Amino acid sequence: MPAPRTVLLTGAAGGVGAMLRDLLPGYGHTLRLLDMRPVEGEPDAITADLADRAALREAVRGVDAVIHLAGIALEAPFEKILAANIAGAFHLYEAAREEGVRRIVFASSNHAVGHTPVPRDGAPLIPVGAPHRPDTFYGLSKCFGEDLAQLYWDRHGLETVSVRIGSCCPAPVDVRMLSLWLSPADCARLFHAALTAERVGHTVVYGSSANTRLWWDLTSARALGYEPQDDAEVYAPALLAAHGEPDPTDEAQARLGGSFVTDPPLWPY
Repeated sequence: MPAPRTVLLTGAAGGVGAMLRDLLPGYGHTLRLLDMRPVEGEPDAITADLADRAALREAVRGVDAVIHLAGIALEAPFEKILAANIAGAFHLYEAAREEGVRRIVFASSNHAVGHTPVPRDGAPLIPVGAPHRPDTFYGLSKCFGEDLAQLYWDRHGLETVSVRIGSCCPAPVDVRMLSLWLSPADCARLFHAALTAERVGHTVVYGSSANTRLWWDLTSARALGYEPQDDAEVYAPALLAAHGEPDPTDEAQARLGGSFVTDPPLWPY
């Protein structure tokens, strides 16, 4: 696939959206921005809800690819998750299909497999083929998004890379993030690889940096051409001094989803 020149970025006003707005143009991509709220400093950004199917179709018209970040990024009542993350993803895929867009990069999440036990004592890294084990309605919506992507590849030939993002932020803030951290620079490297790799079909990848304490297998991400450069371990001494080593008997620390596996989920995450 030739390097896309115009990419629709949904959820452009969010945290990950702001990082990609800053970094992806350096890889040669021209971004068209969309969010349900105005994007600060971007007067040309499209303000539209994912429920507005006409606006979505106009937004995707003429783009080479879509990065779909939009939706609710934390746990919420099911009705809200249903409207924003599940119906919203369907509306986005339908608009892309109708306008002939050939590739979507879908922001999935570690919470699609959040009840998976974290590897301990030399156990194998968690593979991308691990079965869906969502920890919340939010995680459930990411399972739906991955399955929707598979359907649209099998039925319509619309390619997707589903990125199960770990913790994408400037620096890890707790011990769990030492295993799941995705630096802003590595986030841009990964999304660029997902946009430009050839013949991806529907590919699921884990999204994290090359962390010393990594829990999951980055093989499928590396196969796209992703070469992570950062490692959360530089933050480990301070975080371990502040919080201590994880307690393996604590359910929230023994599962990939962290505090999302509790009922109700604990915040922040």
